[in-house]
Amino acid sequence: MKGTKGNKVVIVGDGAVGSSYAFAMVTKGIADELVIIDLNTDKVKGDVLDLNHGAPYADSRVEIKPGEYQDCNDADIVVITAGAAQKPGETRLDLVEKNTKIFKSIVTQIMESGFDGIFLIATNPVDILTYVTYKVSGLPKERVIGSGTILDTARFKYELAEEFGVSPSSVHGQIIGEHGDSELAVWSQANIAGQPLFDILKSDPEREKRIEEIFVQTRDAAYDIIQAKGATYYGIAMGLLHITRAILFNQKKVLTVSSYLEGEFGQNDVYIGVPTLITREGAERIFESPLSEDEQSKFNTSAQVLKDMQDKIKSHIIA
Repeated sequence: MKGTKGNKVVIVGDGAVGSSYAFAMVTKGIADELVIIDLNTDKVKGDVLDLNHGAPYADSRVEIKPGEYQDCNDADIVVITAGAAQKPGETRLDLVEKNTKIFKSIVTQIMESGFDGIFLIATNPVDILTYVTYKVSGLPKERVIGSGTILDTARFKYELAEEFGVSPSSVHGQIIGEHGDSELAVWSQANIAGQPLFDILKSDPEREKRIEEIFVQTRDAAYDIIQAKGATYYGIAMGLLHITRAILFNQKKVLTVSSYLEGEFGQNDVYIGVPTLITREGAERIFESPLSEDEQSKFNTSAQVLKDMQDKIKSHIIA
């Protein structure tokens, strides 16, 4: 992988998510060099100037500049946030065909630059578009990662923390599967400060009724936010920052990103949100968390939703 002496990140897409991610990256000083690419070059110039004005107050120095696809040549990570936005009342999977065409063009131009780093995909439907990126780029599966259910997992921890009156850092739980309507909570593994959630609920039957409500609030949070303000961007920007830092700093964190399955969890040839070890090399290893029979069934259903959608867009990838 090129660029291992420094930390160069290229953002493709300077919309709400891309610009929020750029702001978070500059604030934390995660990268040495940050390049922003978008068709709206005036917006990019404005954002770059604005970010540079704030950069003196960042945690460390970051070189921020507008760029073009050839700037991906020596990038460590290319983060793609470009694509058609999700509209009120529209599911993530409704976006699939138009964004597949957009992504094929973007990824092809990035690979023509000589890029040999790691792709991090955030555009929805993220699992499908990560699969498209993997197929079009020809890169090893470890170096094509989707944001997956990292935001859903954060929302899940937040909701449980609010319910039990503890810090989210004391909550251990995961949302896996499609980043969308078929995702599932791994209730069998959830715990509060090490105490299994099921054990807590046995002594509190009234609270047990809230559990399904918590999951629904987690799953449908994006729709509520989109209805209220048109798009979600701060949460996913922080999630992308978390993944980026894990890669660039080789933190060896296990995160619920969208990874390519080759037999894990009984599934093949699908990108889907699962616990994955993230290192400087990318998605190094998938952790097969033990699932209950019901959870495994729901995961299989979620994977099939994505496979069915993949089948519908394979002609767009090959054409």
